[in-house]
Amino acid sequence: MNKEEFIRRFQHIRKIKPEADFPLTEIGKPAAVLIPIIERADQLTVLFTQRAMHLKNHPGQVSFPGGKLEKSDIDLAHTALRETEEEIGLTPEKITLIGSLPKYRTVSRFEVTPFLSFVQPEFELILDRNEVDNVFEVPLLHLINKQNHFIHWVNRGQIKHPIYFITWQDKTIWGATASFVRLLSNHIDYESLD
Repeated sequence: MNKEEFIRRFQHIRKIKPEADFPLTEIGKPAAVLIPIIERADQLTVLFTQRAMHLKNHPGQVSFPGGKLEKSDIDLAHTALRETEEEIGLTPEKITLIGSLPKYRTVSRFEVTPFLSFVQPEFELILDRNEVDNVFEVPLLHLINKQNHFIHWVNRGQIKHPIYFITWQDKTIWGATASFVRLLSNHIDYESLD
């Protein structure tokens, strides 16, 4: 799949199957993440971060750059771009936003909007070591192939809830981040690829 094919599949009007998120009893705190897609010579890849090990919340967990909406942010797209620059030094000039996925509610009481973007492949990252230990890329086709999605079911109250896991080499993508990937897979419809 190349950039043009991805955009064609992303910009459709069919209804997308939502993924089960955490059923908040009140409105969650607004937040956003950036899903950075990089057009490499032979394939599209997706950039992930691995959170710093000393962090109180989710140390070492794989995630996308992002965070909560700040008063100084114009909107959630601005939040995703600002957090990306703060966390990994990827500036907005290197990023082209192409759309967003539906909001996803998390157990930590956030309503997260994932923004999809293309990133120019010539970039230099400067990691904020207070937040990020490292970054890595995973082929897009590996991520959106649901045969690579493993599901663990948990009971929350009387409701069964899926937790998704996606492995790549020595990395495990899980939780909300894997759910964002699952939303993208639903949207792109991997099964219909030639």
